[in-house]
Amino acid sequence: MNPIKKLTSLKQSLWYDNIQRKLLVNGDLKAMIERGDIRGVTSNPTIFQNAIAKTNDYDSALIPLAWAGWDAEKIFWQLAIEDIQEACDLFRPLYNETDGGDGYVSLEVSPLLAKDTAGTIKQAKELWERVNRPNLMVKIPATKEGIPAIKESIASGININVTLIFSLSRYMDVMNAYLAGIEERVTKNLPVQHVASVASFFVSRVDSKIDPKLPADSALLGKAAIANAKLAYEAFESIFTSPRFATLKARFRARVQRPLWASTGTKNPKYPDTLYVDELIGPDTVNTVPPATLDAFREHGKASLTITRDLEEAQNIFVQLKAQGISMSDVTQELEDEGVKAFADAYATLIGAIEERRETAASSLKGLADSVSETLSQLEMDSVPKRLWEHDASLWTNDSAGQAEVKIRLGWLDSIEDARKRLDGYLSFAKQVHDEKIDRVLVIGMGGSSLTAEVLSSLMANFGIEAKLSLAILDSTDPAQVKLASEHYPPDKALYIIASKSGGTAELMAAFDYLWKLSNQNGSRFIAITDKDTSLQKLAEEKKFRKVFNADPNVGGRFSALTDFGLVPAVLLGMDIEQLLASAEKMKNVSESVYSAGFALGAVIAESASAGRDKLTVVADASVSAFANWIEQVVAESSGKNQKGILPVALEPIGSPDVYGDDRIFVYLKSNGELENQVNALKNKFPVIELPITNLYDVGAEFFRWEIAISVACHLLGINAFDQPDVQDSKLRTIAKIKDFQQTGKLAEVDLTDAKDAKKVLDDLLANAKNNSYVSINAYVPRNKDMISAIQNLRVAIREKTKCAVTAGFGPRFQHSTGQFHKGGPNTGLFIQVVYDAKDDFEIPNQGLSFGTLIRAQALGDYEALIAAGRKAVRIRLSSLGDLKNLL
Repeated sequence: MNPIKKLTSLKQSLWYDNIQRKLLVNGDLKAMIERGDIRGVTSNPTIFQNAIAKTNDYDSALIPLAWAGWDAEKIFWQLAIEDIQEACDLFRPLYNETDGGDGYVSLEVSPLLAKDTAGTIKQAKELWERVNRPNLMVKIPATKEGIPAIKESIASGININVTLIFSLSRYMDVMNAYLAGIEERVTKNLPVQHVASVASFFVSRVDSKIDPKLPADSALLGKAAIANAKLAYEAFESIFTSPRFATLKARFRARVQRPLWASTGTKNPKYPDTLYVDELIGPDTVNTVPPATLDAFREHGKASLTITRDLEEAQNIFVQLKAQGISMSDVTQELEDEGVKAFADAYATLIGAIEERRETAASSLKGLADSVSETLSQLEMDSVPKRLWEHDASLWTNDSAGQAEVKIRLGWLDSIEDARKRLDGYLSFAKQVHDEKIDRVLVIGMGGSSLTAEVLSSLMANFGIEAKLSLAILDSTDPAQVKLASEHYPPDKALYIIASKSGGTAELMAAFDYLWKLSNQNGSRFIAITDKDTSLQKLAEEKKFRKVFNADPNVGGRFSALTDFGLVPAVLLGMDIEQLLASAEKMKNVSESVYSAGFALGAVIAESASAGRDKLTVVADASVSAFANWIEQVVAESSGKNQKGILPVALEPIGSPDVYGDDRIFVYLKSNGELENQVNALKNKFPVIELPITNLYDVGAEFFRWEIAISVACHLLGINAFDQPDVQDSKLRTIAKIKDFQQTGKLAEVDLTDAKDAKKVLDDLLANAKNNSYVSINAYVPRNKDMISAIQNLRVAIREKTKCAVTAGFGPRFQHSTGQFHKGGPNTGLFIQVVYDAKDDFEIPNQGLSFGTLIRAQALGDYEALIAAGRKAVRIRLSSLGDLKNLL
């Protein structure tokens, strides 16, 4: 039997004297509970000072509260209560299993109230109500002023952990206060069986105080603390075997107030590191240990009944100390005074650190801080979180038809629970694929149907996590790109995922027809992800696809990251889906309040747009840059309509502050901090929001944060986040162009300027740039490293010339992300469409046209849709792809 299990069998409970958010987020605390290592948690101001002031673990929760205008002390209590509530929930099964014997989590009243009886009582009641968990213990110090507060709190039915007990006389006061509180409840006919209390008797600090007063060779060194505790246990047995308590226990099921040995980390390196655990083991006791002591006891602790051994020796030690001129009453009073001061100092340091971070967070918004604070208050008054979770469509539109559509697009709010129900199916399918040694997967789909797969594959590689297979996406009709994808993902080695909400976009069907022929019509190489009863499902059944995953029809494409469209590729990659969902769930759980990451971000970007900063510029460390493309789609397609919207400017090369106009707000996706210096330079002039993504699974929370944020922002801006009214126009125009081609053999090209003649055309277009304009490069060219580099250089050149935000997209991919914004958003865009004549074109089977013709038809249809929407646009034809490098 390991030492901890043996200790538990001896009826002592080991609690953990530590709490911090990281332990809750990474699952370490849950694991310790499940292993049986710990049976409760204690906290104090010093622990929270170390947790909050010395780490960045709390920034994501702290920043929204700072944006809301909260002061530092209010922020601290909110952060602490969140931790305590989550810890209480983790311990709740143990609390239930032991009928309230264990599973408690302690939260201390402000140390500034140590001499304030009324203030202590008031705050104890407030904390009990706010935490609202039956396994909370409120900590109250055993000062003279604390004793009546203990009695009153017990009488009020609050579980109390009495802290900072050093002397035997004060311990007697504590036990009597507990019993008096129980007796008061009994006289009022109130139940007492679930009122629990522990008396935290501090141990090692006694030796730390007395040892320096003794000769270096004294036999009393390291003896006083344990002797003090043993005599305290003797007093405990006397009180809780007395007739007074026996009546309370027999008639009313009152609980004993267990002694809790605190300060049990060994501070003197000459003493054994488990000394203050090994020597204080007995029934009805608790020992709360710091992390190092827990590890040491688990490894080599000695568990046996020791607390009642050598009581006569313990009494003799006190006699010897007195003979040496050491007054225990003086020592314990000094320790109490020092303990109160130490906790007060730690609290002051903690509040000071939070204040510094609060000021930094508020200043990061520049002139938006006041309006964001007011907006969050208004969201709370309007009950927006409650209405969101109730699927209240009136948050986005008053139109009855629009509301009906919104109601069937809010399934993403419940996607985590739905995904867990499907998890076994995902895992079973992935095992089948991996067992067959299929080593590559190609996802064919547009927009939300494929973007999540691309993000997860990129993040996995960049965080150095080996995937089970290679995964790429095909979201282009460019013949060179299609050809390259088919060569790297040939049908004899690859599995093809045909992914579409609606079931049959032009790009999807072109790629499918080509790959279907290439595979010799081998359905076992294909799976489909689509809504139920779509044309794609019918096709998959007809062609005998290996598998069809029916996605939730109540989730729109851009909100589908945590549905089959994201999770099937994720499980094939070998990701831990439960960990991804747990990350998302933590974000979801805090999103019941407006003072949470998603609501606060939504308020900031909405207020920013209202103030003219409507260019949401997303910069990113290279390892997490793929996520910027996902943000681009969910923001642009949700907000860009009715001549309003927030323009996401994704991955524009970062510049110095003077190259940007005052229509910018920045989001920095921070991983290793490679852009930190450049981002810091922007903070003097622009609002900057930093969002850390430090491991692969952080992205689960980020998906949910942004889905909440854009939904809230659209509500505030009066935009329906869940329709895309302008997407269809471009599609219909493309279909018309294809029909014309199939009938005449020609595409009716318009407004084309050759690259060699483009300078004047571009100068004329860019001369229209105003302070709030943006330039969009819509490039119907292969999406590869050379083209990405050339377009990034072109973006910089245009920005230097105009000081405008410059977005860039590869066609037809961008039509499914920023395309809606281009036609439906503010008419402030200047559009440069780039096309070229593919040299190695080839036919799409059964469609009567080539890939080169299809992509040119798509470009032409999109251009005409821009012109029809009143946009300023030009078309440039490259004679070769190299021309792109020399356009300006």
